[in-house]
Amino acid sequence: MKLFLSAAASQNINAELQITGSKSESNRLLLLSALFPNIKIENLSNSDDTRLMKKGLSAKEGPVDIHHAGTAMRFLTAYFASRDGMELVITGSQRMKERPIKILVDALTDLGARIEYLEKDGYPPLKIRGKKLTKPHTTLPANISSQYISALLLIAPSLENGLKLRLEGKITSAPYIEMSCELLNRLGIRTSFDGNIIVVDKANKMPDQVLTVESDWSSASYFYSFVALAAPGSSIRLSSYHGKSLQGDSVLNKIYEAFGVSTTFKDHSLILKKESHKIDQHFSYNLVNAPDLAQTIAVSCFGLGIGCDLTGLHTLKIKETDRLEALNTELTKLGASIETTDERLILSPGGVPKADVTIATYHDHRMAMAFAPLAMRTSMFIEDAGVVSKSYPDFWEDVKSLGIELNRT
Repeated sequence: MKLFLSAAASQNINAELQITGSKSESNRLLLLSALFPNIKIENLSNSDDTRLMKKGLSAKEGPVDIHHAGTAMRFLTAYFASRDGMELVITGSQRMKERPIKILVDALTDLGARIEYLEKDGYPPLKIRGKKLTKPHTTLPANISSQYISALLLIAPSLENGLKLRLEGKITSAPYIEMSCELLNRLGIRTSFDGNIIVVDKANKMPDQVLTVESDWSSASYFYSFVALAAPGSSIRLSSYHGKSLQGDSVLNKIYEAFGVSTTFKDHSLILKKESHKIDQHFSYNLVNAPDLAQTIAVSCFGLGIGCDLTGLHTLKIKETDRLEALNTELTKLGASIETTDERLILSPGGVPKADVTIATYHDHRMAMAFAPLAMRTSMFIEDAGVVSKSYPDFWEDVKSLGIELNRT
């Protein structure tokens, strides 16, 4: 599906939206619920990734195809490897077969797992023969995707001797690791995260309990961008959120102050409001703990005509697409002056978005959603707009409720 987004007739926004549960929290809790069935979950994400995670966890035999769902690939690999007697193949899209998984497989193998590569060494598809994992410790590089680390932490309470995980080097995306530990703690599972050592105890008994997933902060980011590009006085109310989030992307409420957006927490909602104060012409930030915000922030800065220097982005090259290269290509088409390296994006101030440019999404949901707020400043085409279902199936309906005109082409 290709969409044409018309520039808003008015730059004023006033809307209320309900955002579904965090994909990150949902997928972690689904895995824990599979290990301990007396855990119940409310406000589960309605994303494709969570649907695929849930389907994968119910599989008794293969092949299990998780399509583009990177989180599901990492979490399910660890889950299947630790289930004694389970034997299956896990695979995914062509892009998934290009995303490395060797670091996780090596750690699981060190713990005793039996996993083999069916095509290219270090990449899916994988043949997994599940068995009891009894070795209580292993090591991982610290500067990798947190999903590798979380995959091990989440299966740890079901292992015979728990797990002691040593991280070597400087830790990347610490908030996502802390989310996994905190969810374990909320279930009554003892963990410690001291320096570069994480310990998760075996869970001998799990009481019946219900956990409610907080709404997704990554999804909220696009509406922060809409408000940033709207007229002063515009506002959007998003629910359900609270002030003490486990999600690393909750740093949004601080970041977007630089773009004139204030955040108020009220009755489990976020109220975003565009203020009228002057915005600095350059923004710098290290996104090592929230790299998924890079696309949204870069587009916001371009729409505002300000420059930015975003660092800590080395994990973006192995996402659904090489997001740094994709940002460089698409922002350049719109008229931006931009440079990227393996871990950095530098945008020059003063660009004015060209009209009627076609934005490629590269099978990446965040490319489609990050560029949509530019409809506040110009008109554009979004290719493969349906890719948003990966994390936010209702996105375009919610965008339409802001007064943006959407037309299929």
